[in-house]
Amino acid sequence: MVTIKEIAQRSGYSPATVSRLLNNDQTLSVTQTTRNKILKVANQLGYWKDRKKPAVAPTIALLFRMNNQEQLQDSYFASLKDALLKTIEDAGMQVKVFQYAEELIDQAEEFQGFLCVGDDNVELNVFKRLHRLLPAGVFVDTDPLPHLFDSVQPNLSMTVRDALEQFADAGYQRIAFIGGIGPQIGKQPRQRDSRETAFRVVAEELEFKQADVFSSGSFSVLNGRQLGEAAIKQYGDQLPEGFLIASDTLSVGVLQAFNDAGVIVPRDTSIISINNSDIAEYVSPPLSTYNINQKVISRMALNILRDAIANPERPHVHALVDTNLIMRESFKLK
Repeated sequence: MVTIKEIAQRSGYSPATVSRLLNNDQTLSVTQTTRNKILKVANQLGYWKDRKKPAVAPTIALLFRMNNQEQLQDSYFASLKDALLKTIEDAGMQVKVFQYAEELIDQAEEFQGFLCVGDDNVELNVFKRLHRLLPAGVFVDTDPLPHLFDSVQPNLSMTVRDALEQFADAGYQRIAFIGGIGPQIGKQPRQRDSRETAFRVVAEELEFKQADVFSSGSFSVLNGRQLGEAAIKQYGDQLPEGFLIASDTLSVGVLQAFNDAGVIVPRDTSIISINNSDIAEYVSPPLSTYNINQKVISRMALNILRDAIANPERPHVHALVDTNLIMRESFKLK
């Protein structure tokens, strides 16, 4: 069993200081660097393996790699950030928000772990450096670096399968998918978005007569409008019976394009969307959309991070959270 003395020797602090910190002495006054160094050594030596879970709440970072413009374009990430911060606050933990990984690397000694939102333009070498300094990390909503960090994501592949089964069960035979591009990881080719990949596979499996894909650009209202216009240009007045759209933000733009062209949803075509953002209920028509429970995702992400901090030698964990369809007026049963 690891002792207080061993931790004191390895960390360079007195046994008294180590003991008071690990026993959560509220009267102890030490710097954040001292606190995290002691806790890091305790975790590395396996201090908690034969004891109760640590009573000392770790200090963590939130690496939120979305700028203000991106948040305006896709409200999903703004609400995800709020859900994460609320979950951290409710857990009584301290958190500092960063936008750039390099900034977190410079201050890594102040933290025991981090949560990360945003997977586009991930520089592999930068995150390898971060992993060396701060190995306990959880990507939230994405999983770009599974060999380095844990992750929690909505189960989008299952979401797409369920949506296509909804279309099939309702008798739809001609459908289409509207989505955006996947993440850029270092210098690798840009990845295909997982929703598009699942659409192609499941549509073929369910043997739809038509299953076209319109997928490019960002997950923004403007891009949704442009993709909606592209669909109208291709099909004219022979639109598919239904569209699966990868996000509510894209759906808003598609609805704008359809409205300008005189296409009435769900009379002329149906829409099923993904996210169940606040706006989904108030557009015309209200969107049938899959709800992603950000509170559950946030709680799971924080629990996985705490476990990674307390058990640094364990394998990486990658969790999926199922979604549920909120049926509204944009989808018509035949």
